[in-house]
Amino acid sequence: MLKVMIVDEVMERAEALRRALIQSGYEVIALVPSASDLRRRASALKPDIIIIDIDSPDPDTIESVGVLGRDEPRPVVMFTHDGDTEKIRAAVQAGVSAYIVDGMSTGRIRPILDAAIARFEQFQLLKRELEDTETRLAERKVIERAKGILMKSRNLSEDDAYRALRKQAMESNAQLAQIARQVIAVASLMTS
Repeated sequence: MLKVMIVDEVMERAEALRRALIQSGYEVIALVPSASDLRRRASALKPDIIIIDIDSPDPDTIESVGVLGRDEPRPVVMFTHDGDTEKIRAAVQAGVSAYIVDGMSTGRIRPILDAAIARFEQFQLLKRELEDTETRLAERKVIERAKGILMKSRNLSEDDAYRALRKQAMESNAQLAQIARQVIAVASLMTS
């Protein structure tokens, strides 16, 4: 059962949403009156999904979602009455998984939350893939630089420089990029 945290300054509306969520099979773990302390509350309560029910998202709410998305990402659904294109863009850019205009109905809750969770998971997968690709690219640059240093200082071919790095990595039980960084560090010490 998914744990949901509701953020809504109107407690009557939050209570109606809480009942609808419980009827749809969700566990509501908190009703929070403001998004101002969103990251801390989410960190303490560990909800699986956060629903923000707000008439119109203000910059502080959007910033709170952005901080949460950076520090402790999780799906965020925003129910609002404000269909302003700029606010939608800002909310999605901050990390809102679903921005629903003109409220919600009980029958729409499960599909909306399912779609928000799926979108969040897909975004997190793409983000991890991008981070992995950036890491591999950075490591490749370090290895290329270390190979260049070895080629120049020891008069090695490119293949021999790579084999020397790889041999040292295997003997040291270390990653190739780690050995390459050590070669670069030693070379910079020698030229300083």
